[in-house]
Amino acid sequence: MRNDLLTIGRFARLCRLSVKQLRHYDELGLLAAVQVDAASGYRYYAPDQARDALTIGLLREMDLPLTVIAEILAAPPPSRARILRAERDRLAERVRRDRTRMDMLERLAEGGLPGYEVTWGSEPPLELAVSRTVCAPAEIGQRAGERVGLVLAALQAAGVAWEPPLWGLYPVELEDRAEIAVGARVPEGAEPPGLVRTVLPGGPVAETLHTGPYAQLPLAYNALFAAVHERGLRPRAPVREAYLVGPGEAPEEELLTRLVIPVEEDPA
Repeated sequence: MRNDLLTIGRFARLCRLSVKQLRHYDELGLLAAVQVDAASGYRYYAPDQARDALTIGLLREMDLPLTVIAEILAAPPPSRARILRAERDRLAERVRRDRTRMDMLERLAEGGLPGYEVTWGSEPPLELAVSRTVCAPAEIGQRAGERVGLVLAALQAAGVAWEPPLWGLYPVELEDRAEIAVGARVPEGAEPPGLVRTVLPGGPVAETLHTGPYAQLPLAYNALFAAVHERGLRPRAPVREAYLVGPGEAPEEELLTRLVIPVEEDPA
C-alpha cells in the first residue's frame, strides 16, 4: 500500500498547500492522513484525497472558516449548495457593510469631522400615532423599515389624512435590546389600527440635517452628540428622526433627514 501513497511533502506540492497546512488539517480531522508511520511519524496521503485537499485550499482562499469547510466536505451535494449559498449571502452582507464604511470615510475626507452644522432651538410637544418594536442595535435599520411599512398601511386602512413627515424614535443608549418606534401626526380622534398615540414633550433640542443614505446617519449623530457634550448638556430619549425626503421620493444620495436630540442641563 505504501507504494500507492504520497509523502506529505509531495502531496502538499501537488495540492498547492504547505506541509504545515496539511498537518494542521490532519490535527483538526479535516483532512486526515491515511497512514502515519509509527516510528517516524511521517504522514502519507492517497491520490484520491487530492480533490478534497484542493477544495479546502480553494475555499480557504475565499476566507471560509475551517468549520464551514468541514461541514461542506461532509455534506451531500444538495446540502453543500445550501451551505455555499449561505456563505455567499454572508459575504455579500460583509461587502455591503464595507462599502458603507468606505462611503462614510470618503464623506469624512471631503467634509471633515464632524462635518455637520448643529443648531439649537426649542421644539413644541409632538403627538404621534406610532408602531413600536424591540430589537438588537444591529437590526434597527431593518426593523425601522418594517415599522414604516406597518404605519403607512395602518394610515391607509383607516383613510387618515396624516401630516408628513414620518418620524422615527430611537434610544440615546444602544444597549442589547433597543425600543424603537415609527409614527406620524394624525388628526385628533383618528385611531389607525395597530398604532398607539404617544406625546413627546417639548423643550430645548440640538438638531442637524443629514443628506444621503440612512447608513451614513452615524456621521450626523457623531456631530450632534459631540456638540451636546461639549456644551455640558445631557441628551434625552427618544432621539427623533424626521424623514423629510424619503425613499421613493429621491435617489438615495438625496434623502433628507432631520435629526433632533432633546437636551437638558447635566446635574453632574
